[in-house]
Amino acid sequence: MGNPYREIFTTPGAAGLAFTSSLARLPQAMISIGIITMLVQQSGLYWLAGTVAGTFTLTNALIGPVVSKLVDKRGQSRVLPFVTLFSIAMLLTLILAAYLRAPAQLLFILAAFAGTMPSMPAMIRARWTALFRGKPQLHTAFSLDTVLTEMAYIVGPPLAIGLSMSLFAEAGPLVAVVLLAFGVTAFLLQRQTEPKVIVNSSGNKSSTLRIPSLRIIVLALLLMGVIGGAIDVGVVAFANEHDWPTAASFILATYAFGSMTSGLTFGALKISLPIEKQFLIWILVTAATAVLPIFSPNVYVMAGMLFFAGMSFAPTMVIVMNLGTIVVPPAKLTEGLTWMTTGISIGVALGGALSGLIVDNFGVRAGFGVPIVAGVILVVMALVSLPTLRAASGAPEKLIFP
Repeated sequence: MGNPYREIFTTPGAAGLAFTSSLARLPQAMISIGIITMLVQQSGLYWLAGTVAGTFTLTNALIGPVVSKLVDKRGQSRVLPFVTLFSIAMLLTLILAAYLRAPAQLLFILAAFAGTMPSMPAMIRARWTALFRGKPQLHTAFSLDTVLTEMAYIVGPPLAIGLSMSLFAEAGPLVAVVLLAFGVTAFLLQRQTEPKVIVNSSGNKSSTLRIPSLRIIVLALLLMGVIGGAIDVGVVAFANEHDWPTAASFILATYAFGSMTSGLTFGALKISLPIEKQFLIWILVTAATAVLPIFSPNVYVMAGMLFFAGMSFAPTMVIVMNLGTIVVPPAKLTEGLTWMTTGISIGVALGGALSGLIVDNFGVRAGFGVPIVAGVILVVMALVSLPTLRAASGAPEKLIFP
């Protein structure tokens, strides 16, 4: 049996896409945590740091689909340079305002404007889809993409924190901005893989969220985000409770490493099972492994539990993203992929907030109840929506109006 990853890289433009996408996605993993670290060092106010970073993240999640809708109409090379330049200008102004100790209101406004940064994960997945739509290689390409995303979130946050702590407070977000400029430029220079603009012959300008099966996918990703965000906060609290705060970093690294390991393996497999059944199976696995952290008696067991829990994440993401490329019309692909990214981003924020609230009021172990509840809801949703996904996975749906 041939190596499916070798098959991918023999495709013209694929190697360049993999390399430049790694650079382009790294700033997304650095900017939010960089803002938090910068503002905490400057002001000592955790609420200010968290809410300014949250403003950036929320705005980015909500504006991202609008930017991507424009990309579907005009093309990546015509839209991304202007949107990225505006976001970079706002980020630099935010960093300068923070350095000058500007009023909090100005920081919130600048963070909101900086949130216009394009959703690079959606742009990258749109290119993989353009290369391999309808081919078995798309499964492997999305597996590779998920692994590269995990690597970005392993490298990015520690890099941003380390720069701000070791050099000066603004160093983390400043380097992230430089990487954003360099990464997006390198990505856009890969013209060979840029998706062609597809004219929407129906003239329908409504949101892809009008597609019922896409709403199911976005909701599934939101609940997966809740699981991941709650586990992140729960692990930090768990490490503090066991008087080993720095252990949180290597525990969460094992979570990501588990996902990377399974993602690479999963991408090499040839699976003939219908995609909606794969969706249900991996949702069940994700929900089952979300129970594991609550049984951990110490840091070492927690790391092991999260390694196994992480192994469910990448395959589930690959299946969900594959399903998304099937149900979303080609002319609206980037917008649809961005809504998926938005779903998981909002879920991470919601999961972290819920877990933190429960930990503060009921203790660390209770915080790990959030992923369990989210997993149960995820399973129920998957079972109820299976007929809709089965009907939609045969061919792209048309937009349905009430």
